Amino acid sequence: MRWGMVIDLKRCIGCYGCQLSCKAEHGTPPGVFFARVLKHEEGTYPTVSMIFLPVLCFHCEEPPCEEVCPTGATAKSEADGVVAVDADICVGCRACMMACPYGARYFNDENRHYFPNNGATPYEQMRVQRHQEGVVMKCDFCRERTAQGKEPACVANCPTVARYFGDLDDPRSQVSHLIKERGGYTLHPELGTGPSVYYLPP
Repeated sequence: MRWGMVIDLKRCIGCYGCQLSCKAEHGTPPGVFFARVLKHEEGTYPTVSMIFLPVLCFHCEEPPCEEVCPTGATAKSEADGVVAVDADICVGCRACMMACPYGARYFNDENRHYFPNNGATPYEQMRVQRHQEGVVMKCDFCRERTAQGKEPACVANCPTVARYFGDLDDPRSQVSHLIKERGGYTLHPELGTGPSVYYLPP
């Protein structure tokens, strides 16, 4: 089994719903976005169009971040292919951040607040308990949710149903079917990382 995600670029409208729902689900510090939406303007007036590209951790089959981790804190699960960080083992060297070609990792260096002059909000106080300082953090395909049979927050909350989640190893799964039928592709295949996140052309 290998969890994977398919993102339909034809349906994505760049609403940031995935980014916001991910932040709400994980309570990440200011400036930390496990899910992001990149925007790019193409063309010249009057035929200008906006291209949206949602990105997250790609949970590679051959993760370069795992190779460089000196403590084994970053590891790919044999059970589901999810690449995760064990905060109890991570020493914060940030080698994995430099090795990741997709910029999908963040270093939780200090206890930052959204409203510094007013202290931590009740929501942030709860978040502090969930995230250790001095370690690297990243998307884990919402492991707590998938363990309960739920979809990742970004998938469940996409208003245009542009995201699909399932088993890439199952040829009968919806994600496998979409990749085959619609010509799904990965970002930077030349790197040989084997991402588990695919895109459907617009």
